[in-house]
Amino acid sequence: MTPKLKKLRDQVIVITGASSGIGLVTARMAAEKGARLVLAARSEDALRELTQEIEQKGGRATYVVADVSRQEDVHNIARKALERFGGFDTWINDAGVSIYGKLTDVPIEDMRKLFETNFWGVIYGSLEAVKYLRKHGGAIINVGSILSESTAILQGIYSASKHAVKGFTDGLRMELSMDDLPISVTLIKPAAIDTPYTLHAKNYMEREAQHGPPAYAPEIVAKAILHSCEMPEREITVGGGGKLITGMAHWTPALHDTFMENVFVKQEQAEYAPRPLAQNGLDRPSGTLQERGNYPGHTRETSYYTEATTSKPILRTALAVGAGLALVSLLGRTKKGNGHSTNQVGGRQKELGKFDTQFDYPTVSNPSVH
Repeated sequence: MTPKLKKLRDQVIVITGASSGIGLVTARMAAEKGARLVLAARSEDALRELTQEIEQKGGRATYVVADVSRQEDVHNIARKALERFGGFDTWINDAGVSIYGKLTDVPIEDMRKLFETNFWGVIYGSLEAVKYLRKHGGAIINVGSILSESTAILQGIYSASKHAVKGFTDGLRMELSMDDLPISVTLIKPAAIDTPYTLHAKNYMEREAQHGPPAYAPEIVAKAILHSCEMPEREITVGGGGKLITGMAHWTPALHDTFMENVFVKQEQAEYAPRPLAQNGLDRPSGTLQERGNYPGHTRETSYYTEATTSKPILRTALAVGAGLALVSLLGRTKKGNGHSTNQVGGRQKELGKFDTQFDYPTVSNPSVH
């Protein structure tokens, strides 16, 4: 059964992780389009302020203080939606935490805690949504990452959690389709996004974490999410740079690994010492209605690639052909070299920069991820 999704102005939307970054931008943008909102996060002060802000502008919103790693808290989100608005039409699982550091240095306890939020939080939210939407129809939107397809060095456990999110999302989509339920299931896969992601991460590195260029504005992700509220989509990659990195991981994995080891690791560390380890969003709430993070460069405010993938089918076909030709050209150049020295990786970076076209394939000498 093909899900019939409502217009945003007619929807009630649940958003977890609404107190900062992508969740915050999505909430504000959805409110401007007339959607009624159920906002969830751990930071009550931020949620209260955001709700008041939306209502003062004529919107309608309510909030729930919730830690998505606790199933009972997630159930309370659904209950609040039913009490305030009589139900919901879209459930967005955006809440997430991260850790920087070598896998051998990160305590197992922290790894488990990350999975409780990033993976189990998505499971709790998705299953709670299915309970209601199986009879009423609607959309479930899970925020993954390009690291659902590849892995970033020094973000290994975060990458693993996003792989798990993709596996669960794909499995849920198939089962709902098999049961002919009117529910759309979408995976959003952002590349590097200029949010407080790096500031909220628990950091075991010797330097402060930061995104390397190119980084995209959170508004681009929010637009992709809201598009999926109205239009059933399987998955959307946000940022042409992210698409190229996942292509490299799939087609030239050895080059991808060498690139991560020799280039990427240097770009995700700032020139200054890290904040105290205790200052992190893994162990305590950290949302303060902050949309942007500590990205040092120019943030890309648009992504032609993402706009094309959410446009009409004929444009999607043209994009797929263009992306394929770009990757084939890259692979052809890669095969001319023997081995993968640091200099060769640098050479690949310059060649990748040639694909900085209307599909915004960027110079990936230093990409980072959401």
